[in-house]
Amino acid sequence: MNAFPRRAARVAARGIAVPTAVLAILAVAAPQAVAHTELDVSSPGAEATPAGLPPRVTLTFSDEMTQKYAKVAVTGPDGKSATDGEPDVQGKTVTLALETGSPAGRYTVGYRVVSADGHPVSGSYTFTVKATGGPSPSPRAEQPAGTPSSPAARAAQAGTADEESSGTTAFALVGGGALALFVAAVGAYVARRRRAGHGD
Repeated sequence: MNAFPRRAARVAARGIAVPTAVLAILAVAAPQAVAHTELDVSSPGAEATPAGLPPRVTLTFSDEMTQKYAKVAVTGPDGKSATDGEPDVQGKTVTLALETGSPAGRYTVGYRVVSADGHPVSGSYTFTVKATGGPSPSPRAEQPAGTPSSPAARAAQAGTADEESSGTTAFALVGGGALALFVAAVGAYVARRRRAGHGD
């Protein structure tokens, strides 16, 4: 009579032990899965093509970050760093200023940060900066046709005008002198003819 209750008790104990062990394993594994830190949002985003290099890179993670262990690097198409200063951490967001005068091309963002709970996360991605066109001249800045565009041009034009004026004056003087000589010669010829006529 006592053998059956004992056997039933052992079976029941085993049935309770197995689910308890499974629950214990899940309880240990669940916090590790929840604590996994990830990059949620980035700006510029991966494979983005902004027109001109933005003033900063912004990375937003799923957990709060620590300033001490935040490392972010941005490398330009020339292989040089395009960053300006150190990363700034505000809660879940890490911001890094960039050198806006950097050239167009493909940029690589690399990061390694540690959350406030001590969980590290690292990764990288790329984006491509498109070249921006130069500013078009405003209508006010345009020079009217025939107007010198620089002081040197205006001086050269003034010098040319002076030379032309001097040449015109010299030509007028030479021409006037020749005319006076011609008139004098004609007058002398007429006078001689008259005297010759009276002598006859």
